[in-house]
Amino acid sequence: MRSWRLLDRMIFLAAWGAGLGLCVVTGAIVAYMAVRGFQYLRPELLVTRPQEGANQEGAGGFLDPLVGTAVLTAISLAIALPLGVCSAVWIVEYGQGGRVRQLLARAVESAIEIVAGTPDVVIAIFGLAVFELSFMGAFSSKSPSGVVIGRSFIAAGAMMSLIALPPLYAATRDGLQAVPAHMREAAFALGKTRIATIRRVLLPSVRSNVATGVTLGISRVVGDTAIVLLLLAESSRNESAGSLPVLGFLRGTGSTLTSFVYDNSPAGEGRSADKAYAAAFVLLLFILALNWIVARVSRAHARDTGFEVGGGRL
Repeated sequence: MRSWRLLDRMIFLAAWGAGLGLCVVTGAIVAYMAVRGFQYLRPELLVTRPQEGANQEGAGGFLDPLVGTAVLTAISLAIALPLGVCSAVWIVEYGQGGRVRQLLARAVESAIEIVAGTPDVVIAIFGLAVFELSFMGAFSSKSPSGVVIGRSFIAAGAMMSLIALPPLYAATRDGLQAVPAHMREAAFALGKTRIATIRRVLLPSVRSNVATGVTLGISRVVGDTAIVLLLLAESSRNESAGSLPVLGFLRGTGSTLTSFVYDNSPAGEGRSADKAYAAAFVLLLFILALNWIVARVSRAHARDTGFEVGGGRL
């Protein structure tokens, strides 16, 4: 660095400082939540249901929010994963043809960018307006008088899929664009059709990118609160809306870990900060475990195929 110009040295040090600063902030968050969460986390909290009512100071855990988080994540991924992957495949492999295809591809990308930039609370209000319609009653809970109220796991999961879609689409698209052209050409030379090449060559080669997109999407889903509060959080306990075991549960209301943490934090009405810290710690462990799994998948993919998209490893 002695031969560098002063401005270059300043930029270099600023880059290192920014990176180390982010590491310090992240480490402080993890350490603080680990200390406070481990202090209050007890095994019975994971297997007992919350108390009925707002006050959670007494006995009871957060089993229902755990189940609600898992169900909401599954619904959102079931919608966002095929939409994101198929949209990325179509944009990269089929959207470069004539003028009509190019215009349609731009429209799709613009729509996804608009969704990515829309605040979660706006998406929640839109979902509430849609699922409050009378013909959406099959997917929503109803009031005692039979009025569709627009709240359910289905409604919240459908809107959650919109916030999980952009990162999943972007990761898949970038991975497909980074696949070397000779891989496509080799498949075509062997007589494979385009769709067979996509299914057997391209998609397996971007498996780690899809996993990264899924991780980012899940992180947004499990960390969102606005959509949960408006479209799901009727109470801290999961309430079924019908006699059918699965459909009735999905049409019912409930809570997630984020809404449970908010309700029991000093800003909420639950007045049980210890349970809020414990639930936040469990949520943090889930995110860390998810990132660890994706890292393992990426390394295994690079080791098995000898190809890592974006890493230049061949």
